[in-house]
Amino acid sequence: MGGASASGWAGDPRGSREGVEALAMPGPKAEGARARRKSCLGRGEPVGAVGPDPIQARLEGELERLKGKLGMGHELRVVWSPDNDSNLSGEVRGETIYIYEEELDKALETLRHEFLDYAISKVIEPYRQVCNKLIVLINEEAYRRKERLVENLGRLLCQD
Repeated sequence: MGGASASGWAGDPRGSREGVEALAMPGPKAEGARARRKSCLGRGEPVGAVGPDPIQARLEGELERLKGKLGMGHELRVVWSPDNDSNLSGEVRGETIYIYEEELDKALETLRHEFLDYAISKVIEPYRQVCNKLIVLINEEAYRRKERLVENLGRLLCQD
């Protein structure tokens, strides 16, 4: 069956947590379309920084505002890790939103995007689970039918 999925939707080209490979629905961004390909651990603050970075502080404040407005995502934290070489603006990994944009306005826009994507992913999670379970059942039934047909055709061909 399939491998681990960033989105968890069956048929997601990134694989599937459920091991199902049939449903082509857009994956949530919990880990989403902007998923970063390289690690950025340990790059949240500049080396030798004396106090909190003003952009990091502003992102943290904005994240708290978003949590309060939507009443969800309280488990999330944000890490500002500017990276001009990245082909991504940000991503959510686990319960951390990583922001790679250097400019404050772009970083705030990315934070909002990633937060909303995470929130929507949480809301649709039960539907994703139901769809994947249904696909498993349909795949099992289709396999049983195919095997029955193969057996019947094999017997039919051997009767001569």
